[in-house]
Parts: sequence; structure tokens; C-alpha cells
Amino acid sequence: MDITSKTLLLCFALGLVHGAPTHNQDSAADGEASAALPDRCAGIEFDAITPDENGVMFFFKGPHLWKGFSGPAQLSTESFKELDDLHDIGHVDAAFRMHSTEHADSHDHIYFFLDDKVFRYYNHTLEDGYPKGVQEEFPGVPTHLDSAVECPSGECLTDSVLFFKGNDVHAYDVATKTVKTKSWPHLPVCTSALRWKESHYCFNGHNFTKFNPVTGEVTGNYPKDARNYFMKCSGFGHGNSRKQKCSDIKLDAITSDDAGKTYLFAGPIYMRLDDIRDGLHPFLITRMWTEMTNGVDAVFSYSDRLYMIKDDLIYIYKPSVPYILIEGYPKTLKEELGIEGNVDAAFVCNNKHTVHVIQGNQMHNVDLTATPRVVKQSFPLPITGIDAVQCSEGGVFVFKGSQYYEYESAMTMAMSRIAAIPNNITSEMMGCED
Repeated sequence: MDITSKTLLLCFALGLVHGAPTHNQDSAADGEASAALPDRCAGIEFDAITPDENGVMFFFKGPHLWKGFSGPAQLSTESFKELDDLHDIGHVDAAFRMHSTEHADSHDHIYFFLDDKVFRYYNHTLEDGYPKGVQEEFPGVPTHLDSAVECPSGECLTDSVLFFKGNDVHAYDVATKTVKTKSWPHLPVCTSALRWKESHYCFNGHNFTKFNPVTGEVTGNYPKDARNYFMKCSGFGHGNSRKQKCSDIKLDAITSDDAGKTYLFAGPIYMRLDDIRDGLHPFLITRMWTEMTNGVDAVFSYSDRLYMIKDDLIYIYKPSVPYILIEGYPKTLKEELGIEGNVDAAFVCNNKHTVHVIQGNQMHNVDLTATPRVVKQSFPLPITGIDAVQCSEGGVFVFKGSQYYEYESAMTMAMSRIAAIPNNITSEMMGCED
């Protein structure tokens, strides 16, 4: 199995169908931490929140920070020693991790702000030439900020950084180094801000509000208590964090879109797998695909579109946050693919124009460039009861319950007269319970 596929397998079972990710109890909440250390479970207004280049989340308050979603406070200088060793800094005003894949010198670097200075770190080391003046590094951005957060292209119009000061939001275009200022008085003052799992959050006190990074729009019931979502505290939390038994694992679909985002679907939830460094977390499918209220039977990606199948209907989405259903859909499978009845799985391999649709022990090939689309070939399969299929550079991976099968290609799978040797999904691979 190739590294990518092993990563996908490793990702998906950690709390997959039980709501919140599994974290250990904060030591401070258990009374194990020193009385001199702040306790975030008591309700804290953070100065800044940011992940590092490895996806480890840092929560800052005064001279202290918390590393990850659980654990006690520690001095910031234990992780970013120059904050005090060189500059006698007791806190930070704002922090964010830069997203700018076209600029390797700054992509994934962490920026800290204090008063009129900015510090840039990589691998927890202050880079040469820093600190600099805020406006030297970010022309047009004010000093003495409340918070800052990155906004990649696709979530904002271009790779951007949102700088907050009071009710004003200064949207900084990373490529053009220009700033557009707007006022969002409906949001609380964002004393810290965070982008996590393609969503943006404004923190104030111990509460947070999810907002649209382009319009500032707030949808849903906010504010919410951060202790229920961004840390593990006694008496707080949402969902059941019990691990799933490996023998109970069952996928509905798995696919990667043209942007490289890999999604796994099981029951009413999905999990984003390609951003494993920022932690694993299951979400309701309706969070990203609002019309899919009853789960999915199969999902595949083709030509910058995501095809989602449920019963005898097919929904086609164009990428956005959340995804946007194309006008005129859903349609029947018969109309769209020339296939009748329900399907078990569907997949398209990279740079190919054929969707392989699995029904029972049959695999039907449909040419997606043809008009109308009809089944061109059908093959009997050596496996029945298939749940999901993923095609990657390492081959075709067929999931059936708590086992998976590996094939070199879709044609190899179709030509096989006996099933490949099944591999059991284990606790070592996934963190599930054997």
C-alpha cells in the first residue's frame, strides 16, 4: 500500500461516528496543574490562537500557552524562546499561520504581533531580520491588533490575511499587498481568531462565533462555548468520544476532488483526510453539502465537480465552502449516467474520463465525455458487498466492512476471477479498538 493510502486508512476511524475528537482531559481541570498556571477550563479570553507548520494548535494567554486541545499551560518561551529571551515579551496580540503556496519563503510560517512589531517563526525558531514593523511587513495594516487569521484562495477570493481591530476587518491580499477595510459590527470584538477545517472562528471571552470570511455573515446559533469544542474540560463537550471497534468499521464512500481534498463518508458524517496535520474531526455531511440530509451511497470527483449519489438520484456540486449544488440537480441516475437502480460505490481514476459504477457484483463503465452517457462495458467482480472504492496513484483500494482489498488498476480488478487477499483494518492502522 502506498503512503497516501495508508494515511487515508490511518485517518478515518479516530472517533469517526461519535462526534467530538478524542482528547485527554486537561490536567488543570483535574487539579493536577500548579496553582500558578492559568486554567483554560475556568473560562479564558485567549490573546491569540494559531496552528504551527505541523498542525499543532497553540492557545496563548499572557506569558503562557497551551499546546494542543488538551494538557496544562506552560510558559510560551518553552516553545518560542525568543519571545522573552531576546525581546522581553510577556504576551502576543495576534498570531496566524500564513497560507501562500506560491511564496515558499513565507508559506506555513507563523507570525506573532505585539504592538507595532511582527515576529516570524518557522520550526519554532525566529527568522533572521525579525522583528520588523507591522507596516513594513504588511503595508496598510494597523498596529496594536486584536487578532489575525489566514484565508486561503477558495475561501477568500485570493490568498489573504484578515486583521481585526475593534469592529474593523482589514483584508490583506498576500500577492498584491493591498488592504481593503470593512466594518463588521455584528461580530463581537475578536480577541483571537482561528481558521480550522475550512471554517473561520472569532473568539471573545470563552465563547466563539463562526463567520463567513468574505462577508462576515454568521449562520447558526452563536456564540458557543469554546470549552465544548476546542478543548477537553470536565463537564463540557459535545458528542461521544468513544473509539469505534475495528470490526464495526463501515464506509459509505471515499473520494478526492481536483483540489486534492480527500473526503470520507460514513452514515451522516464526513471527515476531511488530507489535512490530517490539523487534527481529525467528523462533521455532519449537511455542513458542506446541505441537500444531503440522508447520507450518501457513493461519491466521485470529475472535472472540478463532485458527484454525490443517494438512492436513484445524483447531485452535482461545484467547489465552494460550503459546496454549491449545480442548478437543475438532483437528477435521476438514468438521466445522468444511464444507470437504473441504486449503486454501492463509484470511482474515477486520475486523468481518466470513465466512472466505474458498482452494483452488487457488477462494475459498469460509463464514458463521462459521451452524450448521452450510457453504460459502455460491464464486468463481473470477484467481490460482492462493496462499500466504497478509492483510486489513487498506488492503485485501487476496495473497502468492505472492516477489510480492504488492493488492486493494481480498475481493469485488474475487473479481470480478476478471484478476490485479492483481504487486509484487516487494525488498531495500529487506525487507532480503533481491536
